[in-house]
Amino acid sequence: MKSSRRKFLELGGLTGAAMLTGLSSCINKGENAEKIKVKDVTKNAVSKNHTQRFNMSGYAAPKLDKVHIGYVGLGNRGTPAVKTITNLEGVEVTALCDINEDRVERSQKILTDCGIKRAKSYSGNKEVWKSMCENPDIDLIYVTTPWAWHTPMAVYAMECGKHVVTEVPAAKTIDECWQLVETSEKTHKHMMMLENCCYGFFELLTLNMARDGYFGDIVHVAGGYIHDLLEGNFSKTKYSEMWRLKENQERNGNLYPTHGLGPLCQVLNINRGDKMEYLSSMSSDDFSMGKMASELAAKDDYYKPYNTNSYRGNMNTSFIRTHNGKTMLIEHDVSSHRPYSRIHQITGTEGMALEYPLPSRIAKGDHWMDDKEMKELEGKYTPPIIKKIGALAKEAGGHGGMDFILAWRLIDLLRNGLPLDQNVYDAALWSSISSLSEWSVANRSNSIDVPDFTCGSWKSNVPVDLSLSEGGNTKIKLSDKKQE
Repeated sequence: MKSSRRKFLELGGLTGAAMLTGLSSCINKGENAEKIKVKDVTKNAVSKNHTQRFNMSGYAAPKLDKVHIGYVGLGNRGTPAVKTITNLEGVEVTALCDINEDRVERSQKILTDCGIKRAKSYSGNKEVWKSMCENPDIDLIYVTTPWAWHTPMAVYAMECGKHVVTEVPAAKTIDECWQLVETSEKTHKHMMMLENCCYGFFELLTLNMARDGYFGDIVHVAGGYIHDLLEGNFSKTKYSEMWRLKENQERNGNLYPTHGLGPLCQVLNINRGDKMEYLSSMSSDDFSMGKMASELAAKDDYYKPYNTNSYRGNMNTSFIRTHNGKTMLIEHDVSSHRPYSRIHQITGTEGMALEYPLPSRIAKGDHWMDDKEMKELEGKYTPPIIKKIGALAKEAGGHGGMDFILAWRLIDLLRNGLPLDQNVYDAALWSSISSLSEWSVANRSNSIDVPDFTCGSWKSNVPVDLSLSEGGNTKIKLSDKKQE
């Protein structure tokens, strides 16, 4: 922190001034912040005195001729992930883990239906995943559990000598973000967050255009996660033990920023030539979740524990300023009845792009490109990875193909011993926005500095290479059953 801001946070008397770490569940609505007792750990969380012991940005681990994977968490995201990986050569699903044996068997059937041998099964209790991480035959642990398990599992996997990837977010607190960074640097094991939106077709197109200078100097970007999950969050079966509803009940901020944030960080070369400086965040009141909880509790006693007025606001809006003077806007709303949107807006001195509302559009100067001009731009700027596997990705499916592109790219980089597109610093930074936004919301939207998880190496780290000049040799073998 700059000294003036640090002094302000420590001594200025902000109501409930505290940094969320392991106490993220204590933060509630901003107007109630004065009633909440939270530990003031701002200094050691945001301004942690960490010395980078090894730079994982650009790190190339020894190549793996075949990547042996163990999956933990075989629910909404784990099962499709197993299916996707069956389409790639140079991979073996070595282990499958879930507390529920029926979910393990469901994924085993996916393998056998594709003519692949059964993996080793792990199930039965909440600690069995540790045994899987200790299996010496596994190279990569693939985590698709509820959020609270992501960091503990990732840290343990790396300590067991495994590379690890996790679904988003990679961490829930600032302390957990630092745990990931410190463990990855200590073990020299990759830790990557599975931000599939970085592999969306329009996101990759506009990233390539930004790299070529099409938009001029980029001034401002905007992204978000606008997704009507109201009924799903209250479903008794969609999320195990209602874990996602509890997240929205106990925390108030931008709880799921990375889908909109990740691709924009790549456009701005965050952690690779620029860094985030500080964040301010504001939430509306809740107009949906508390109301639905009350209505359901009146009919079904099961919902009585959820009939509270502590739900996060419908809309959270977070603003970030970067070291190089760029601004970022990240929105989050999962409880209003609205069309889906990740926004993905890039505004430069010479042009702009906007993905939502669909169809995606690009402007040069003061006019939007027509269909013919868009086709010409796509012909010129479509990156090599889309040219190589884009059609196959759409055929395989998985969020329009971006799940497949992510899986292929991850395996190809590991097999060729090349640096991953995203690393532990990206996972930590993008995940940290949730805790920072919670703190800001609880403190009348005051700004808070964003930790530099690279410890200064952002000045020399180089942007991700999209050229496919190396690697790109992992073969694809689409199975008979396509992804839904």
